[in-house]
Amino acid sequence: MDTIYIEEAVATHPRTERLLERHASARHVPIKRYTDLFNAAGQNFREQKQQPALILAEKKGKRVLPTPPGYGIGGTRNFYFAHMLNCIYDCRYCFLQGMYRSANHVVFVNFEDFFDDMERTTQESTEPSWFFSGYDCDSLALDPITGFVDAMLDRFDDNGKAFIELRTKSTQIRPLLKRDANPRVVVAFSLSPEAIVKAEEHGTPSLAQRLDALQRLQAAGWPIGLRFDPVIACDNANELYGEFFDQVFAALDMDAVHSATLGSFRLPAAFHEKLRRLYPDSRLLATAVEKRGGSMAYPEALEARLLDHCRERITHTLGAKRLFDCSIDTAVTLNAQAS
Repeated sequence: MDTIYIEEAVATHPRTERLLERHASARHVPIKRYTDLFNAAGQNFREQKQQPALILAEKKGKRVLPTPPGYGIGGTRNFYFAHMLNCIYDCRYCFLQGMYRSANHVVFVNFEDFFDDMERTTQESTEPSWFFSGYDCDSLALDPITGFVDAMLDRFDDNGKAFIELRTKSTQIRPLLKRDANPRVVVAFSLSPEAIVKAEEHGTPSLAQRLDALQRLQAAGWPIGLRFDPVIACDNANELYGEFFDQVFAALDMDAVHSATLGSFRLPAAFHEKLRRLYPDSRLLATAVEKRGGSMAYPEALEARLLDHCRERITHTLGAKRLFDCSIDTAVTLNAQAS
């Protein structure tokens, strides 16, 4: 990276100092508050996306938020958090590109404050608490820089009431493989057919690379999750997704998979319009959608056909109890809370 902005509140934080030492050749620019830079008007998102800067900041206020009703993978107390904002990948359906003015990456270096909030949350109930990472960022993609996974696992190895999902498309799994598997940490990969990966998920590992990472995690004893979201409409969707599920199910021990989720393409209406302006030539964003609640989504009949076919294939192999739906209303609520 060429440029690192450092918020004054974290300038002497040990994590900041270690990171700057490792990237001494980058330009180091002090700033007062990350929002002054990140939320500034007039930024060129597409230009920034080509060479994003890193912003080191402190996350204040609410760091752990409750998920909307129905969001989860089997737990009754569900929360999410974002130790980072933005993603290194360039997926055409990603709501982050409609949500933020900036393509720069924000890393909140005060991990311990997140962990303290999570700890307090677990103490509020005798029931287990689930914490979801990877909604406002990719949980693993920048881990070689941030070191978040090791810090989190060190803190929560002995907390029997804290369950964590790390959602990713990244193959940066080395920190996980270097330590004993934790049965309360689910490493969940977003998966799509290779044709969709090439067309819409720019800069991401291939499907084969993601499956290889999943195989290695399974072999090491880590619980894994499969996230089939979003399902994309195309001319040969049934054939494409049928072959895709065959490939995924053949590669993994499906009896040992923790969970799967399923959802179709949808975006909050304002984000969809912004993405269409960013990518006027995108075939995906030009696909016919309709407004349903606060989202733009496929017409209900088309969505039902897509999801019913996928649901049948998944439940035939995985069973119904480990499959969870991702609803349109949930996506809108999460976006509203995060903004």
